Amino acid sequence: HSPTCSNGSSNCILGGPGSGKGTQCEKIVAKYGYTHLSSGDLLRAEVASGSERGKQLQAIMQKGELVPLDTVLDMIKDAMIAKADVSKGFLIDGYPREVKQGEEFEKKIGKPCLLLYVDARGETMVKRLMKRGETSGRSDDNEETIKKRLDLYYKATEPVIAFYENRGIVRKVDSELPVDEVFGQVSKVIDALQ
Repeated sequence: HSPTCSNGSSNCILGGPGSGKGTQCEKIVAKYGYTHLSSGDLLRAEVASGSERGKQLQAIMQKGELVPLDTVLDMIKDAMIAKADVSKGFLIDGYPREVKQGEEFEKKIGKPCLLLYVDARGETMVKRLMKRGETSGRSDDNEETIKKRLDLYYKATEPVIAFYENRGIVRKVDSELPVDEVFGQVSKVIDALQ
């Protein structure tokens, strides 16, 4: 393996909203000690801070649109720099969402070792998100916005998966299965990198 795939390595994880990606991220962090960087969490923290940038981001997200590429990449880079000395590796969650983001990530940060794709059927994701919306209070968990987000997600993600498949680093897991079985697949993939 290349040296970039040892300590300090970056591993990207993609999966549609409601795919179970968040749960798998928690399990990966607990088992492997990676620093979890979620583009969504970084954006929500910025919104919660009440900054001018946060207000602009909130307006974009409430429309179900994607946030500008440079904004997300700068947040991820800052977070990686802050943890570089203490992290066993990085789990970059929900990024890149488009090929251009992947190219920019490589220019500014470096090539990821792995793209883990947590795959679930569209109807499964809608059901899971509707259920989450009943309890989460998240304003973006309503059916119309969910379907719009899924549509955007598929259009954006298919070329990204193809881009990284050409580089031989995509590993797909089936998240229709029970959570622990999905994590069994995930662990095999990560163990193979060590």
